[in-house]
Amino acid sequence: MATTWFSFFLSLLLLLHGNFAQQRYQQQYGQQCQINRLNPQEPSFRMQAEAGVTEFFDTNNQQFQCAGVSLFRHVIQSRGLLLPSYTNSPLLAYVVQGRGFYGIMNSGCPETFQSSQQTQQRIRGRTFQDRHQKIEQFRQGDIMAFPAGAAHWLYNEGNEEVVLVVLEDASNNANQLDQTSRRFFIAGNPQQGQQQQGRQYGGSTMRREQFRSGNVFNGFDIEILSEAFGVDREMARRLQGQDDMRGHIVSVQEGLRVIRPPFSQEQEEQQEQGQYGRGPMTNGIEETICTAKVRENIDNPARADIYNPRAGRLSTVNSFTLPILSFLRLSAARGVLYRNSMMAPHWYENAHSIIYITRGESRIQIVDHRGRAVLDDQVREGQCLVVPQNYAIVKQAGNEGCEWIAFNTNDNAMINTLSGRTSAIRGLPLDVIANAYQISRDEARRLKFNRDETLIFRSTRRSPRSYERVIGLVDEANSTSIA
Repeated sequence: MATTWFSFFLSLLLLLHGNFAQQRYQQQYGQQCQINRLNPQEPSFRMQAEAGVTEFFDTNNQQFQCAGVSLFRHVIQSRGLLLPSYTNSPLLAYVVQGRGFYGIMNSGCPETFQSSQQTQQRIRGRTFQDRHQKIEQFRQGDIMAFPAGAAHWLYNEGNEEVVLVVLEDASNNANQLDQTSRRFFIAGNPQQGQQQQGRQYGGSTMRREQFRSGNVFNGFDIEILSEAFGVDREMARRLQGQDDMRGHIVSVQEGLRVIRPPFSQEQEEQQEQGQYGRGPMTNGIEETICTAKVRENIDNPARADIYNPRAGRLSTVNSFTLPILSFLRLSAARGVLYRNSMMAPHWYENAHSIIYITRGESRIQIVDHRGRAVLDDQVREGQCLVVPQNYAIVKQAGNEGCEWIAFNTNDNAMINTLSGRTSAIRGLPLDVIANAYQISRDEARRLKFNRDETLIFRSTRRSPRSYERVIGLVDEANSTSIA
């Protein structure tokens, strides 16, 4: 009898625990995507350093909470070095402008870059030859993938600023902490040399805390560091960076001298043309964590997945074209719309999409499951927004055209269209369309077959802003005539 009662109470306890856990999950995450209104977002605060600035979008905003991601933008001056650090979440970065080189450090990977005999140095009577893990170049249009926990650094070797837009996926299964992204610096003193500017929001608190703290060595005892590295106390103290006032992006006055092979942009473009033309495609099986390709350029029109010479193009990078994305579970798309052109109404069936406008502007409408427009606005260069999974979206470029980068929370994000040659409407029988919309079969036929394009449409009408400008000019002319 006692055993029966014990089993009963144990079962009840487990049931109640499961219910409480479910309620807690719903309280924490269930309300995050109850979105009634979306708004284009701009950076809410900025962290100034010696050789650049990092601008953060408000992670406490409802749309970022829904997607479980955060977004920030690095602006790095010429000869600026972004100090080594690692994060608890995978990163996907897009190079809006500039060029340079970077490194990703993975413990256990071989130091395959080493100096030649001519560049060897003698220190304390011993010959010293520098060796380090591989370094890669980046340029405008590159997508770069940084796994969670992999330390990385980046240097601007060009004459113009490097602008880097970075997505951080805190909801990724690689993050075993909470839903907050954390950056761990292994050099410098990020809390020094910073100047907070711009608007401050509640969601900025955690981000500011990351840059108000020192690097990871700062928390260790100096004697422990001295023993671990085999150096004196002064060198161990320098590792902690307590007197470093430069911030997280530092200036390298004489340029960064590292071991790297010469590799011109022309050579890289030829390599890409070979890869997407006659050259063999790799499938990722031969890759290891040490040799994995982590960069792909998606700015080249020649590699566009969808191209309309009169309207624009769309290029994607996913786990098929960049296999490491299967581990990050992220992908990206680069879109270009010419003047007044349109991207067909569509939805992502398996991903949230985070859109950042890199040039121009576009009128964007987003509709939720209730048939309500949660966004109908002009989104311009430097702004971003989150399109929740399955929400329908349509874009129409302004008079200057529009370009954007979209980060997707699935390594093989899939689009379904509502109009065009491959759309859901195109797949319906005529009688289904006629009865669903209460129209004739002839009208259903026109609705179904009027658009032969797949995703990028040339506009047959002027944009509303064009009409506004024309009306404004007419009004101005009338006023002049009356005067």
